[in-house]
Amino acid sequence: MTDLPPELALGTRRELPADLRYLLERYPRTQWQAHANLGDMAQFWLQRHDMFRELGGMLGSSVSDYREGRLEAQPFASFFVPRLQFFLQQMHGHHQIEDLHYFPVFTRAETGLKRGFALLDSDHHVIHDALERNAHGANAFLGKLGEGRDAARFAADSYAKDTEDLVAMLLRHLEDEEDLIIPVILDRGEDQLGLM
Repeated sequence: MTDLPPELALGTRRELPADLRYLLERYPRTQWQAHANLGDMAQFWLQRHDMFRELGGMLGSSVSDYREGRLEAQPFASFFVPRLQFFLQQMHGHHQIEDLHYFPVFTRAETGLKRGFALLDSDHHVIHDALERNAHGANAFLGKLGEGRDAARFAADSYAKDTEDLVAMLLRHLEDEEDLIIPVILDRGEDQLGLM
């Protein structure tokens, strides 16, 4: 899905279009945790999404703490670098599994959502590019830490904006992905979908 209408682009959309929410209306979020078909795979997958949300928040907060002088350069770098590396590696692996395994399974199971899974696949490309830019931006920012507070502060301001944009896109994507996938699982069950 290369030519998305502007309102569906990841940086623009506020929710899934109405025609992709028909299963979500049958299985709203308030019912997910109590549903018998919310199996181990789905719960693990939701936990991974929560981990990405938490890590994204931690990365943004640590950059903010550095910018506001609540963290000095060395403690900031010691906290930030391993978490960013973990975040980037885990996102890449998570998306590969979804693209190569889960999205095809869900697309075959619920053909009415094919366009939605193509949208999620498109999101992955946008997020991948944003992750690469973020990694380059982080390296540039971290390289400035040894050049004094003023140079590092300017780099931190620029990097903070990139991180905010990335996390905002990621949050939108995770919610939309859950709103498509979990209702399919609840409707069919993990066994029937071949997810066990």
